[in-house]
Formats: sequence, structure tokens, C-alpha cells
Amino acid sequence: MAQQVLKPTVRMLPEGKIGYEQFLQWLDEDTWAEWVDGEVILMSPVSLEHSNLQAFLLTILRLYASARQLGAVHGEPFQMKTGEDLPGRSPDILFVSKQNLYRLKPTYLDGPADLVVEIISPDSEERDRVHKFAEYERGGVREYWLIDPQRRVAEFYVLGEEGRYLLRAKGEAGEYHSTVLEGFWLRIEWLWNPPPEIEVLKAWGIMA
Repeated sequence: MAQQVLKPTVRMLPEGKIGYEQFLQWLDEDTWAEWVDGEVILMSPVSLEHSNLQAFLLTILRLYASARQLGAVHGEPFQMKTGEDLPGRSPDILFVSKQNLYRLKPTYLDGPADLVVEIISPDSEERDRVHKFAEYERGGVREYWLIDPQRRVAEFYVLGEEGRYLLRAKGEAGEYHSTVLEGFWLRIEWLWNPPPEIEVLKAWGIMA
């Protein structure tokens, strides 16, 4: 008997514009997408460099937040809706502080994360630097990291008293100290050549 080869099913995009609740019902764990102005925007596959950097940052942020009991850290494709009239985005990494954990719903974050990290890919630069920058600022994301592994430049923004992002640090090397994650710091050069996570924990004094 010939072996039957099962072809993967291709999800059809919704026709026309849909509401955010409809989008969440349509979305599944295997589909990476965002909701913008009622339309479904599919995300492109990322590079190995992007994937490795995201995994490194996600791990060390989770370890730090857990050790200090500061809140929760989630990675893409978990959804975030910062405001009623703002798009539904899927940040590379987001941190929600302990006092804001009530915003976490089963399938999305209902309100702004305290910290969002976006890793820039060649096709995402305008989206990350322009559209998401404005949306996260307006939506109240308190700290926004923009990391460009190709240019080896990291930018760290904090939300000022007037509700506008202020550039706190930028560069290829040096140390950055978060304003949201109490006591958290990282060596920017770690981003271009991630060390073993255990070495980071030792640098923080979490492990001997």
C-alpha cells in the first residue's frame, strides 16, 4: 500500500476587515500575525541571528524577573493590545510588571507592557522604528528597546513625563540599566555575541 503524504493545511486569511476579537478567534498558535486597522498582517520568518538573539534575551529577562519576582516575560507570538483604537501587535519580547499582571488575558495582553523589545529585521525597520514606536509611545509602554543586530546598534527609550519617548542610551557597547526592571542591567556587547546564560547570572550575582 502506498504511503499517504499529508499536506499541511494553509489557513485562509479573513476576507475584508475584522474586529480584534474576531482576529483572536481566527488566530492560532502556528500563525504569527498582527492586527492593524482591521486587517491581518502576516509576519515574515526571521533569520537565525534574530532567533538566537531573541532566545537569549527572552531567557535572561525571564530568569531575572523570576529571581527578583518582578513580573512576567513573554515572547512572540503573544499578542498585545495597548489601546482600544490601536493595533494588536506581537512584540519579540514583552515584560509585564507584577502590579500590571491583571492585564494578562488567556490569549493577549489587554493594555501596554511595561517593557517591549523589538529586534529589527531588514523588512521590519520602518514598522519597528516608525509605526510601532508611535503606537507604543501613545499606548503607554514605559520602556522600548530597539535592537539592530545587522548594524550592531541598540537604542533604549523611556517614556517621559510628557508621554514622549526619550533616548536613554544608544550604541554598540557599554552598559544599559533599565528603568522598569529594578536593578536590571546588561552589557550591550552581549547582544552581538551572546554568552552562556549562566555567565550572565554570575555577572548579576544571582549565581556564584
